[in-house]
Amino acid sequence: MLDLAQVVAWTRMFAGYARTESLAAAARETFDPGKLCPLCRAVKRARDLASQRGPAVPSAGTEKLVMIIERAAPFVSLSPDRSWPEAPIARAIERRVKVPVPPPRASLA
Repeated sequence: MLDLAQVVAWTRMFAGYARTESLAAAARETFDPGKLCPLCRAVKRARDLASQRGPAVPSAGTEKLVMIIERAAPFVSLSPDRSWPEAPIARAIERRVKVPVPPPRASLA
């Protein structure tokens, strides 16, 4: 959280300096340790307090730290069956008898 607050402070400082100076000069002024804004000073104080209190992680001589991670089951979406419906059997009617052929016509001569 302190890193995020520091980035916010630097962004605000850079935007303020960039209104009146070049980008290189604005970057130089932003990261100058002698020119801390109120938010930078608050972050520095918080870091100093955190370093005085010691690390948040227990030292090697203390009891064993057991961490349990409970993971949620992965979400699996089942899609409906998208197969084509079975087509009905479509066949033409088959004739079993021969088609009668008309007798030949006499030619008109």
